[in-house]
Amino acid sequence: MLKRRAFLKVAVTTVAGLHIVPRSVLGQGQTPPSERLNLAWVGAGGQGGGLLGDPALAGQNVVALCDVDWQRAAGAFKKYPKADRFKDYRVLLDKCKGIDALVVATPDHMHAPVTLAALRAGKHVYVEKPMAHSVEEARVMTRVAREAGLVTQMGNNGHGGEGIRLTREWIQAGAIGAVREVHCWSDRPGHFWKQALDRPTDTPPVPPDLDWDLWLGGAPRRPYHPVYVPVAWRGWYDFGTGALGDMAIHNLDPAFYALDLDAPAAVEAKTSALKPESYPEWTIIAFEFPARGDRPAVKVVWYDGGKMPPRPDALDEGFNLPDNGIYFVGDAGVIQCDGWSGPPRLFPKRRRGEFQPPPKTIARSPGHRLEWVEAVKQRQPDLAKAGFAYSGPFTEALLVGVLAVRLQKRIAWDAANMKAVGAPEADPLIHKAYQAGHRI
Repeated sequence: MLKRRAFLKVAVTTVAGLHIVPRSVLGQGQTPPSERLNLAWVGAGGQGGGLLGDPALAGQNVVALCDVDWQRAAGAFKKYPKADRFKDYRVLLDKCKGIDALVVATPDHMHAPVTLAALRAGKHVYVEKPMAHSVEEARVMTRVAREAGLVTQMGNNGHGGEGIRLTREWIQAGAIGAVREVHCWSDRPGHFWKQALDRPTDTPPVPPDLDWDLWLGGAPRRPYHPVYVPVAWRGWYDFGTGALGDMAIHNLDPAFYALDLDAPAAVEAKTSALKPESYPEWTIIAFEFPARGDRPAVKVVWYDGGKMPPRPDALDEGFNLPDNGIYFVGDAGVIQCDGWSGPPRLFPKRRRGEFQPPPKTIARSPGHRLEWVEAVKQRQPDLAKAGFAYSGPFTEALLVGVLAVRLQKRIAWDAANMKAVGAPEADPLIHKAYQAGHRI
């Protein structure tokens, strides 16, 4: 028989409505059923299917899978044959009252409708990047999550890594002095998907397992065409946010985190020829961030579609910029990181000899998705470091860049009022219209 102390340790405790038996009394190894979250997926093919392979998420109770294309989600259904299956996220939320949290891996245009429906139903959310398709969506998602006290996380998974923490520690320790300029780039879109396209005029039949109306969701109606799905939706205004939303959300993360960036004062874009409905083949977008505290004003420049920044003189001879990355230009040198918040490198060589890396003062993450799981279990939103309190303003800033691309003009940004100063034509892009049933 267990002694009283051991019995009390075994006794079920309630944390944020979750019944938990401490693992210490059940032995190590697999997570006991009573410690697992009940998770549901909205978007179970593609990236969502990939997330089902993450041990932190797959180790929970996957109780429901929702996808508008059951053929694309077939692998997820096979992996979790006991999970309830849905095509409509609204039906899932109505019928599955026992879920603790949602994993949202839809195209960009449906991130906000699904996430906000989940938050308003009292569910915690992990949503793929970028968290929103419009500035207003990011603002509303951030507010609703905060008011509800729910745990959120955006899928910029490099934010949980060692590289981004080292970059912040080094910059704050003065490794390159005051930072006044940042350059960041990606090799996308290119061979990953096409941009600068016209809307197709032919109307092939909708695949039998795809509910095209549900795939469109809140977006304007248009005929099905394989030029939109899968993946290629990123290049279309109605559905995606281009390479900026796909990769700046990863590669620019070290700049927002290390420099405590917030809303830009202005954004300007150079692009290839613009099409009415599809992002250009390449963009160069310059963000101007005002001085903040002891930090001077910073110019941040984004490059995609094959465009690259100039190579800093401080880089050692023979070093070539990778296909995705970022570098910071300071008064005393350069820090370069590979894409997805890779580890920092200090240049020039002389500076590496002079700089003594500081102690590691920032708490390390157990893993981007595992920290979200643990935050949900403890109902402590602050434990999820890429929660909407951080990712909301970050996403908003990047989406102002989308405004500059689409309007082909310099955007002076009034963040407090969500206004492009002197550009009323931006309002319909900031405050989107939605189809009935999917409004935010």
